Amino acid sequence: MLHAYELKGYRIAVDANSGSIHVLDDLAWEILKDEKERLPSLAETKEKLGSMFPGDEINAAFAEIKRLEEEGLLFSKERQLTAALRSEKKNPSLKALCLHVSHDCNLRCAYCFAAKGDYRSGRTLMGKEVALKAADYLVENSGGRKNIEIDFFGGEPLLNYEVIKAVVAYGRQLEKTTGKHFYFTVTTNGTLLDREKIDFLNEEMDNIVISIDGRREIHDKMRRYPGGEGSYAGIVEAALELVAARKGKSHFIRGTFTAENKDFAKDVFHLADLGFQEISVEPVVGSGKAFHLTEADIPLLLQEYENLALQYLERLERGQDFRFYHFNIDIYNSPCLYKKIAACGAGSEYLAVSPAGDLYPCHQFVGLAEFRLGDLKNGLNNRRLSEKFLASNILSKKKCRDCWAKLFCSGGCHAGAFFSSGSIEEPDEIGCLLQKKRIECAIMIQIALAERKEKKRLLQ
Repeated sequence: MLHAYELKGYRIAVDANSGSIHVLDDLAWEILKDEKERLPSLAETKEKLGSMFPGDEINAAFAEIKRLEEEGLLFSKERQLTAALRSEKKNPSLKALCLHVSHDCNLRCAYCFAAKGDYRSGRTLMGKEVALKAADYLVENSGGRKNIEIDFFGGEPLLNYEVIKAVVAYGRQLEKTTGKHFYFTVTTNGTLLDREKIDFLNEEMDNIVISIDGRREIHDKMRRYPGGEGSYAGIVEAALELVAARKGKSHFIRGTFTAENKDFAKDVFHLADLGFQEISVEPVVGSGKAFHLTEADIPLLLQEYENLALQYLERLERGQDFRFYHFNIDIYNSPCLYKKIAACGAGSEYLAVSPAGDLYPCHQFVGLAEFRLGDLKNGLNNRRLSEKFLASNILSKKKCRDCWAKLFCSGGCHAGAFFSSGSIEEPDEIGCLLQKKRIECAIMIQIALAERKEKKRLLQ
């Protein structure tokens, strides 16, 4: 399958089964723009384009396209994907745990997928014993992996700050006795950050995610304290302090856009203008509320992503650098083919742990009884569910298998699929459309940046 599109003057073709990207000239564009499944014959091409281009130019262009087809870079077959999937081990070792150290939150965000922080299971904090047992479980089930990861999550994880510190200290001890290396991350709403916590998190966390939705009026409409007051002012001040002291270590400011701010590009640039360099603004997940996105919103949202991409490039050209997460696709040094096929590893390489020590495929499934995989004491005892997640990939999902973008999104989010369709095998329609537009924009941006870099090189 081939996908051809135009954006910012670039004519681009993406080959679905190889992930190859091609920038097309006028003639190549005319040959390929309407073709999805097969390369027409030379005779067909000449009949179609003979009145537009000289015959010798058509011959040369067709020969080059035919060579790319023979090399598996255009109209490629699915065989290499199925071979990569078969060659990978079937029982991957555990790489990361998401510790729900807090099923409580001091905010009451309108769109919270975690039922305002308690995951429908009552407000509680993870005890130290369970948290340290989780670290042991990760080490014991990580096989030959040297690098392993613990993500602190909630609710608001900093409500359980002492347990976070205990896990980090214990992890550093385990590093000395096991030869493993722990990576620690935390996702926080930023409301509880103070100098002590900022210093600790900057020292110990390999990545920090802070939730800010963008403009004050947008943020405060969704992210409120229980009494109804907005949370913007205190969070932004603390986040800027943390980032300034982070000295280049990984972090993200993560926002959510809803039907209330379909002009979300303004929120991205607002965050950039505040001084944040690493930004992600994601579409809200779910349906049924006035702030949820609907099919009717799609045309406007797709145009907004294009607006964002074009303004983003203009800023980069002016030296106003920042990174927007969804435009950071590396089209030159991408993950291995198996990872592109199998995605995030939820339910096998990645698990979430509830405050009680129960195991789930990922943080968004915690609290849903049908997705309980086992517990820290007994391990995984719902093997059928674990195997279902392991077997779910871009080749098992019909909509993904026939999609040009599958090697760039790896089938999307299992939880997003489940919460929209009721099945992890049925991707969210709205999410897919937005993701494909983000991928189109990201590819165009990377091509434009590479072109700019080459021009600078030639002028030196």
